[in-house]
Formats: sequence, structure tokens, C-alpha cells
Amino acid sequence: MPYKPKKPCSYPGCPKLTDGRYCEEHKKVMNKRYEMYKRDPMTKKRYGNNWQKIRKLYVSLHPLCEECLKNKIASPVEHVHHIKPLSEGGTNDFDNLMSLCKSCHSRVHAKRGDYWKNAPGGGGS
Repeated sequence: MPYKPKKPCSYPGCPKLTDGRYCEEHKKVMNKRYEMYKRDPMTKKRYGNNWQKIRKLYVSLHPLCEECLKNKIASPVEHVHHIKPLSEGGTNDFDNLMSLCKSCHSRVHAKRGDYWKNAPGGGGS
């Protein structure tokens, strides 16, 4: 199956073609800018080294998407989801975690309205 044609990097003045939004060089620059200026500073505290260790252990014990398994589909885990978010008083205890693939993780947050409630013109309530 043929690939989609590459498009120019969205970074101003960059002539490189890419499959994503930014070329590899500018993807790093934009991620760093996001981490510094747009991301909530509390996120770094909540998702630091301790979280990485917990996540790694949880993924080793639950390597497949738990939602997909309910439908007898075997999808590899891509996200470890907090059932009750840390920002709402949730914890990193295993009974508050859930292994999810990307689409199931997006579906869970879409049902909650998390992705759009702070966006201008968003539909969250």
C-alpha cells in the first residue's frame, strides 16, 4: 500500500519534508517548548521518576489493553491510565491504574470531556 506524500515541516522557515507535523529536529524543539511554557508544572511532579518505575512494573504485569481484552482483542498497552486522575485525588496504586491502547485511552478521556474542556471553542462541560 502506498504511503501518503510527505508534507513540509510546520516550523517557520523549515524546508524539510516529513510524515508528521514537524521534522525530527524541530519535533524536539517544539516538545521542549511545550514542556517549558504550556504544560502544567505540577505534571512533572506527578509523572517523575517514581511514576516511571510504577508504570514499568504495571506494564510488565498487564502487557495488553484491559478494555480490548474485555472484547477478546489482544492489543499491546500504550498508556497506563489513572482511573481516578491524580489531579482529582487519585493515587498510583495498582487498583487505580489501567493498561490501555491509544484508541481506548482516547475514548476514555473523550467520554470524560478531558480533551476539550479547556480548549477555546471546546465542547466540554
